[in-house]
Amino acid sequence: MAGRLVIVGAGQAGFALAAKLRALKDMRPITILGAEPVLPYQRPPLSKKYLLGEMEFDRLLYRPEAWYGENDVEIRLSTPVEAIDRESRTVRLYDGSDVVYETLALATGATPRRLPAAIGGDLDGVFTVRDKADADRLATEMKPGHRLLILGGGYIGLEAAAVARKLGLEVTLVEMADRILARVAARETADAIRAIHVSQGVVIHETTGLTRLIGDEGRVKAAELSDGRVIDTDLVIVGIGVTPNDRLAADAGLEVRNGIVVDAFGRTSDPAIFAMGDCAVQDWKGQPVRLESVQNAVDQAEAIAAILAGGMEPYDPKPWFWSDQYDVKLQIAGFNLGYDRTVLRPGQREGSLSVWYFREGAFIAVDAINDAKAYVTGKKLLETGRPVEPSAIADPALDLKSLLA
Repeated sequence: MAGRLVIVGAGQAGFALAAKLRALKDMRPITILGAEPVLPYQRPPLSKKYLLGEMEFDRLLYRPEAWYGENDVEIRLSTPVEAIDRESRTVRLYDGSDVVYETLALATGATPRRLPAAIGGDLDGVFTVRDKADADRLATEMKPGHRLLILGGGYIGLEAAAVARKLGLEVTLVEMADRILARVAARETADAIRAIHVSQGVVIHETTGLTRLIGDEGRVKAAELSDGRVIDTDLVIVGIGVTPNDRLAADAGLEVRNGIVVDAFGRTSDPAIFAMGDCAVQDWKGQPVRLESVQNAVDQAEAIAAILAGGMEPYDPKPWFWSDQYDVKLQIAGFNLGYDRTVLRPGQREGSLSVWYFREGAFIAVDAINDAKAYVTGKKLLETGRPVEPSAIADPALDLKSLLA
């Protein structure tokens, strides 16, 4: 039997690694070290169905507590890790004790960026949403009639806006860039998503930053924006991106570059240490990227599990993402990095459309808004590597299924 595998991080990637190893009948000793006081759970529903009160927390758990004992997986909760000693192959816990490993897996995730205290980031009523504790604190504030300011027009901010409107809050969203979704989606996708939010009563200010939050007795009461406007608010959600949790790796002397650098097999610069999920930087078509998604966390962790169990297949990411906002489902296949052309294609149902991305004539990604056929077709085209011409996508008479024939 192989020596102990220690997994630092009890999120999606950490749990998927352990579960896949057991599914592969690899019975090496496994210890999962989780900083939170709860068993591993799904994070995406936290800011949606859980916050809306439509899903109890128990339904978010990947497995009940009994699963860990039945599968001989030791899990330690409320157990943050302080340091890694590569020479002795131990991890030091905050209580001063050590855990010995033969193989170490870092699934430490990422942390939301916060506002500096100098501009009011430490005021009560200012939230980020990443874990159960965040969602529980926010739930007490999400009351009908309350005024919510959202900072950041990415998927996190937009999904928060949709939930808040459903709960009856007044919502204002502020985005510093010239449009929402500027870093992650084409203008056509952003225009469609913006129109949906405006129709739901969200006030959106683009090309607008935050100058400072204004407090009263330690509680946020208003916000001064970069255009000089001052708006009253009862609470603030900060959705301005995340920072990979790579401190442990950096302190241990591993290669770090806005995340823990790994090769195609998930190995760090120390062959006894692997990294996966939001904290890991990997090569994707010649460029270093961090793929922040549930899909990547699971796929990469399961690929590493297969490698640990004796496989030799490198991890080849096949990115896909999704975002639920109101009754709108945005599904994304591929990764639009470096696109130089887009094609907008109306869907067959009212309100449905897709945006197809090309780079140097090659199809690389698709955004599908309430258009499952476009998403499924685009995903299969990417998986098979079958070429498709922009002119074909632009032809509204084309049956997308014919591209797969």
